[in-house]
Amino acid sequence: MFGPVEVLRVLETLREAGCAVWIGGGWGIDALVGRVTRKHGDLDLLHRAEQEPTVIAALRAVAYSEREGVVPGRPARFVMAGPEGRELDLHPLLFQPDGSAVQHLDDHGGVFTYPADAFTTGVIDGVVVPCLSVAQQVHFHRGYQPRERDLHDMARLREAYGVDTHF
Repeated sequence: MFGPVEVLRVLETLREAGCAVWIGGGWGIDALVGRVTRKHGDLDLLHRAEQEPTVIAALRAVAYSEREGVVPGRPARFVMAGPEGRELDLHPLLFQPDGSAVQHLDDHGGVFTYPADAFTTGVIDGVVVPCLSVAQQVHFHRGYQPRERDLHDMARLREAYGVDTHF
């Protein structure tokens, strides 16, 4: 499991290497809420695609290695496994001059566009961290059958921000 100490260690490792990253997924929601609300099996990070070699090298230096056979895999994402079975789910983004970003989803031209205001900050263990915005998190939680953790996460955003969610 990923705890806040390991999340902050990974973020600091990447910051020291000069890499810009943003937290998504469950940890991103906990960052927005400002407290840990549930257990997390992985850490979703979005990074600048041009920094990917540096991201990988920095994470290898702290005992993470790329896991093969992840579906979906590149170009949309890749996974690095680390100590005690921890997993980092890494998403490369190509930033545009207006601050928006594009994530390639497949080799056939599929893309997802993040608006410039999708990138914000939250707090983990009293430390300000870069993460995805409330609106972006809500957007990602639409159009599928929610799991228990999805229901939990959206409830936390409703409580903290008074936003409407799909479920």
